[in-house]
Amino acid sequence: MHRYFVEIQYNGLAFHGSQVQGDTPTVQLAMNKAISTLLREDITTFGASRTDEGVHALCNYYHFDTEKTLTGNFLYKLNAILPHTIAANKLFLANDPELNCRFAAIARQYRYRIYKQKNPFKYQRALYYPFKFDAGILKETAAILPQYENFETFSKRNTQSFTFICKLSESRWEEHEDELHYVVRGNRFLRGMVRGLVGTQLQVARGKTTVEDLRKIIEAKDCTLADFSVPGHGLYLESIEYPAGALTEVK
Repeated sequence: MHRYFVEIQYNGLAFHGSQVQGDTPTVQLAMNKAISTLLREDITTFGASRTDEGVHALCNYYHFDTEKTLTGNFLYKLNAILPHTIAANKLFLANDPELNCRFAAIARQYRYRIYKQKNPFKYQRALYYPFKFDAGILKETAAILPQYENFETFSKRNTQSFTFICKLSESRWEEHEDELHYVVRGNRFLRGMVRGLVGTQLQVARGKTTVEDLRKIIEAKDCTLADFSVPGHGLYLESIEYPAGALTEVK
């Protein structure tokens, strides 16, 4: 039995999240159907990172098992079957057939995009945020976050996580022409965590609360204190990293 990893990207607006929910259109359901059709066998895929409704992915992985030996033309055929809102970019063979694309990942990076001037071409591709805020304060708040490891405050309720410990290796705001991006990288993320981090930081930058209050919010471990109101369409799962040598690309 072989285990393959497929690197994909998708437009989150087309799906009700990534994880299977019966017959509701999700990324995982689309992957299951397309690969099963192509290989002519029942295939169940497993995702590396779950994304909420509307959240986009520039890079996500799904693994699946088959006794067939796949070649490089698998991607061409798969893309012909997948909806236009998903693209399969790379195929890898797991060197360990038990390697799990979710639990084996050592780092994930997200990017949240906001813009201040109305632009119809950025509609639902980033967050239109015309309010006044202090970008300098955002730099302060971003620098505070990696000082903590317990992010229970930024986890939505009804989570399946058994721990709220996350280690952030990067947390910063970047300027990109007329956009401002929040970039965060860590070993794992909780349900709704990045949107909670962004929304809460924006409240501080608008003067709704203070930088010192942000520390109190984190330390309270109370999700009712975080702001999860920013929409999913501004969020992108940007990259996922696996240990060196874990995967061999199929070309």
